[in-house]
Amino acid sequence: MDTLKVRDAADVEQVVQAALANEQPLEILGHGSKRAIGQPMATNAVLDLSALDRVISYEPNELLLTVGAGAPLADVLSLIDSKNQHFAFEPMNPATLLGAGYDAGTIGGMLAAGLAGPRRVKDGGARDHLLGAHAVSGFGETFKTGGKVVKNVTGYDLCKLLCGSWGTLAVMTEVTLKVMPRPESQRTLLLRGLDDVTAGRAMTAALSSPYDVSGAAHVPASALRDPEDVLAQAGGGKAVTLLRLEGIVASVQHRASSLAAALGAYGASEMVDGDVSAGLWRAVRDVVPFAARGPYGDRPVWRIVCPPASGGALGRDLARDTDGEVLYDWGGGLIWAALSPSADAHAALVRGRAEAAGGHAALIRAPEQLRRTIDVFHPPQSGVAALAGRVKHSFDPRDILNRGRMTRGTTS
Repeated sequence: MDTLKVRDAADVEQVVQAALANEQPLEILGHGSKRAIGQPMATNAVLDLSALDRVISYEPNELLLTVGAGAPLADVLSLIDSKNQHFAFEPMNPATLLGAGYDAGTIGGMLAAGLAGPRRVKDGGARDHLLGAHAVSGFGETFKTGGKVVKNVTGYDLCKLLCGSWGTLAVMTEVTLKVMPRPESQRTLLLRGLDDVTAGRAMTAALSSPYDVSGAAHVPASALRDPEDVLAQAGGGKAVTLLRLEGIVASVQHRASSLAAALGAYGASEMVDGDVSAGLWRAVRDVVPFAARGPYGDRPVWRIVCPPASGGALGRDLARDTDGEVLYDWGGGLIWAALSPSADAHAALVRGRAEAAGGHAALIRAPEQLRRTIDVFHPPQSGVAALAGRVKHSFDPRDILNRGRMTRGTTS
């Protein structure tokens, strides 16, 4: 396989133009941290963006960061953490779930995947924090979208399209993101022993309360088989429901106490804070109970997004009918499901149940051969598929960029 390692945005433009002339599809790569997600692609050429790793501008007082798309996410997080700032959407680190050989990836990969963490229920997803980007389309042309201001209304908001497109629309070369001050303190309220549906009600009550909850997750006891997992330790042999509050110390203490009282009908609660609380939410964000090296490492893992009110029943029934395990985030709106191995990873059942609940499902972890035989991303309805096709054609009419990554049967 040919690896084309570019030095700058001009190189990216030249490589795409050459690929277009030769009808050669390109795999877009940063660190390859999410290479095992999506349909396997048929290409013998890789466009390596890892050299586009420069921090172009960081203005902590303006809450603005501009970096190359190949900048390592871990390095960028360390940089903004030194100024007591963070990405409010809590980008997921897929390395634990996918296993050895993977890392946190690059800024470009983070945005292309758009996998936000627990704080999405409060602060939105990755696309809500991307202010601007420079990119190269499938025409081999450089374009710019957005800008370096928080309130930007210039032109079309193409940033929203690039986030979650998995590199199939354009090659991002430079991005500007909004960063936010890190909360002074955090405290997590723990409820133990709730079933999935009751936990869903508790999370809904917490999120709809006036106490500004920034995270709501639930892990059934059966999913906590690794005694070294911090979530298992927090559960103490029981299912554990986690509710996070953040802000200044006095406010967090008051709101946590008030929330505990408001949820008294769901049982006694315990509070943890500081590093213990932060560790619990990292484990939820990175789906540690289903780690590749853990008890469920041999199972396919689905990511199901649905209305939170439907989450508890959907997850409970899927776990029961597939001999699987689930983890709930986003107040029940996000379900991670590690299902028992099968020829099709229970795709028909998962997608049928998800659609009936008003949601959709993507297969995040599975062997390559299995990903060749089923749709990894949820097949859209005909109207949405037609619209997506027109958008794709307007950016990349020859299907040069990450051909076949999101749609099975387009690898030729």
